[in-house]
Amino acid sequence: MSDAEKPGGTGADDAGAGGRVRVAIVDDHAIFRAGVRSELVAGVEVVGEADGVADAGLLIARTRPDVVLLDVHMPDGGGVEVIRRAAEAAAADPEASPAPRFLALSVSDDPEDVVSVIRAGARGYVTKSISGPDLIDAIGRVDQGDAVFSPQLAGFVLDAFAGATAPEEDNELDLLTPREQEVLRLIARGYMYKEIARRLGISVKTVEAHTSSTLRKLQLSSRHELARWATERDLLD
Repeated sequence: MSDAEKPGGTGADDAGAGGRVRVAIVDDHAIFRAGVRSELVAGVEVVGEADGVADAGLLIARTRPDVVLLDVHMPDGGGVEVIRRAAEAAAADPEASPAPRFLALSVSDDPEDVVSVIRAGARGYVTKSISGPDLIDAIGRVDQGDAVFSPQLAGFVLDAFAGATAPEEDNELDLLTPREQEVLRLIARGYMYKEIARRLGISVKTVEAHTSSTLRKLQLSSRHELARWATERDLLD
């Protein structure tokens, strides 16, 4: 049984944060989860474990981890489905925390597995041969917004996205509705939600919903990142 199923399971209140990255482990092999936990406890706060897609959703909702360490191959859709459900949950509840960052940890080094989970929204992909200290370092870098890959996997990702990066950046704004673009520009200019609501004649909850949707579409995790994204593209005017 996973921690997501246990009323008294390991959760956010079970360990002192101490400023450390809060990590959830999602893998359908209990022995592997135990081994990973033992490697991580020296460097991060493990807030819980889940053994499948449904349990992962419950665990993420309950503990709000910073980073989810995610197996790729599991029943009911695997890592890609976990990421999809987390994004949907974040978009559906504007008052909830943004979806966590995801780091895939898998025995597979198949290019298709790597590319599919990155396209779904994972920030990195490392293989299970990684050492404990290197895994802790990778988690920290993903938490800071970096993309992290095992050396032999980086080429797969570069090849998959080669030639598509520039057009994708140019078209990202087109993913947003006109109202989402208005909210984005006001956030970038430093307005608070109440001020944005007043200026646009909408409710604060609607502003929050537009912000959450924009974060999901642009694969960002905070107002600060939204502001930086808009500033880099000269969207403040």
